[in-house]
Amino acid sequence: MRWESGRRSDNVEDRRGMGGPLMIGGGMGIGGLVIVVLMMLAGVDPGVILNQPGGGGGGPGPMPGPGGGQRHQVNRIDPAQDKLADFSRVVLGSTEDVWSEQFQRINRTYHPPKLVLFSGQVESGCGLASAAVGPFYCPRDSDVYLDLDFFQELQSRFNAPGDTAQAYVIAHEVGHHVQNELGISDRVENARQRGGKREANELSVRLELQADYLAGVWAHHAGRSNPNLFEPGDIDEAIRGAGAVGDDRLQMQSQGYIVPDTFTHGSSAQRIKWFRKGYETGDLKLLNHFFTSDEL
Repeated sequence: MRWESGRRSDNVEDRRGMGGPLMIGGGMGIGGLVIVVLMMLAGVDPGVILNQPGGGGGGPGPMPGPGGGQRHQVNRIDPAQDKLADFSRVVLGSTEDVWSEQFQRINRTYHPPKLVLFSGQVESGCGLASAAVGPFYCPRDSDVYLDLDFFQELQSRFNAPGDTAQAYVIAHEVGHHVQNELGISDRVENARQRGGKREANELSVRLELQADYLAGVWAHHAGRSNPNLFEPGDIDEAIRGAGAVGDDRLQMQSQGYIVPDTFTHGSSAQRIKWFRKGYETGDLKLLNHFFTSDEL
C-alpha cells in the first residue's frame, strides 16, 4: 500500500505501556476464537468469553507462549512499532473518509470510532480485555482496540504478511462499528438471545461475514478515491488475511479437526468470498442479504 501520504486520523488514543497483569475478558475479538477452542479442549465453558455482551470480532489473536506465559511484556512500548501506529492512523482516517461519504449517500451521519492502541491488556467499555482476544470492537464505547503486536502474529503464525492484510484487520473492526451505527448489531444481539446456541452461533457468523464484506466495501471506495493507494497484489494480501482467520483453519491448527456447528466467525472460504464481494461491488444494498438469505 502507498499509505504514507494519507490523512492521519485524530481519533486515536495510545495506551501502549499502560497494561497490567494479563487476563482474558472484555469484548470478543477475532482472536477470541483461538482462546475459545483451547478452552473447549481443556473442558472449560467458553461461554465466559462468548457471552460477554457486545463484543465484535476480527482476526485471531496471540496464543500463549511456552510454559503458558503470554508473549506480551507489560508496561513497555516498542519504538519499532511507531511506524505501525502511524499506519493505523492513516487506515483509520481512510475508513472515516469512506464511511462518512457512504453514510451521506443514505442520508445518515457517520460518527467515527476511536482507535485505542494498547499492549498486554486494556480496560474497555465491554470490560477488561487481554491482548489474547486479538483486535476487537466494543459497541458500548464505540471504540476499536488494537495491540500492534497482533500484526507480527498475523505474519508469523497465520502466514498473512503485508500492510494490506493489516489494513483489512482494522477495516473489519470498523465494519463492526458501521453495523452498530446502522442498528444491525442490536437487532442481531436481540435475535441471539431469543435463539438457542446453534442459532446464536449462526447469527454470529453472519455478523462477522458482514463485517468482512464491509471491509471489502471500504477497500473498494478507498481505492477509487485514491487510485494510487493499492499496488498490484495488495488486495490479494487482504484476501489472504481474511482466509487466514477462518474458523475451520483455526480449529484444524489448534485441535486437528473441524466442528462447523461451533463456528462463530465463518470458514476461510466464506470470509474470502464476502471480503472479495464487498471489494468488487462496494454496494451497501447487500447488507440485508446476510440476514434474509440462506446463502453464506
